[in-house]
Amino acid sequence: MEVKSTEYHISIVAPLYNESEGFALLTNRIDTFIANLNIPIEVVLVDDGSKDNTALLMSKHALENPNYNCVFLSRNFGHQIAVTAGIAKARGTKALFIIDGDLQDPPELLPKFYELLQQGNDVVYAVRKKRKEGFIKRLAYSSFYRFLKQISTINIPLDSGDFAMISRRVANLMMKMPEESRFLRGMRTWVGFKQIGYEYERDERAMGSPKYTFKQLWQLAKNGIFNFSEAPIKLMKRAGYATIFFSFCYAIYILYQKFVVGAVPPGFTTLYLFLMVFAGLQFLFLGLIGEYILRIFFQVKQRPLFIVSNQIVDGQLQVLDYE
Repeated sequence: MEVKSTEYHISIVAPLYNESEGFALLTNRIDTFIANLNIPIEVVLVDDGSKDNTALLMSKHALENPNYNCVFLSRNFGHQIAVTAGIAKARGTKALFIIDGDLQDPPELLPKFYELLQQGNDVVYAVRKKRKEGFIKRLAYSSFYRFLKQISTINIPLDSGDFAMISRRVANLMMKMPEESRFLRGMRTWVGFKQIGYEYERDERAMGSPKYTFKQLWQLAKNGIFNFSEAPIKLMKRAGYATIFFSFCYAIYILYQKFVVGAVPPGFTTLYLFLMVFAGLQFLFLGLIGEYILRIFFQVKQRPLFIVSNQIVDGQLQVLDYE
């Protein structure tokens, strides 16, 4: 039976990029546990410009299952933007449940998350107490989360990603935040209200290979640092103070050697090293300032965060006309 949009209590949002290998398993697991719940649920699948037949599989499944809605982006915009597109299109009146399409985030946790949300929480975020990934990757993630917690202006929870359930009012507020360089777990924390963590063991990918490249992970990490921390600017200021202090001390040393000892040390090697260090610091600080300028540059253009080529809503294909 077709469900009207106003009847959906929960929206499951899942971004997909080249996930054709695991698509059937994903939908089977979602359909299985939804069938055992007495809650009106819609599933919003977002195709982030896949190059395989993910979009075709999404279309076929959504046309046969009206509680599945599909959003097809015009190109690959990246994971954070794809999740944003799903949040924008979700119609759940009470909550949005955000998962990854690779099944590392078990959709079966929805009832537990919803129970915690009904206890007065606006955000239920998942905390990864164990990851089934390589040692280097686990070390990198763990180190970054702890580094970000130390420098961030807000208290971003440790070992928590985008896997979470958020209330409708939190979703609405996040959609009013227009930043182009999005770091959703930071934005979710910044909104505030009552938030609670839920520990779980993160599974391995069901099928296929990870879609986040090192370059994309590095960009995501930079978004977290530059969007939610004053540390880079403070680093430059403190380094400037330290440089002035050591320069002053060195000047006193030179004057002492000239007027007290009566000999000025040659100092070419020392001067050369000082120049090299200061030149390196200047280039580093220019790069840090450039990160802020780039964010301002892209933000002031006011381009849309994403472009939807077409979508399937309530079993009907809608081709968007931008003319």
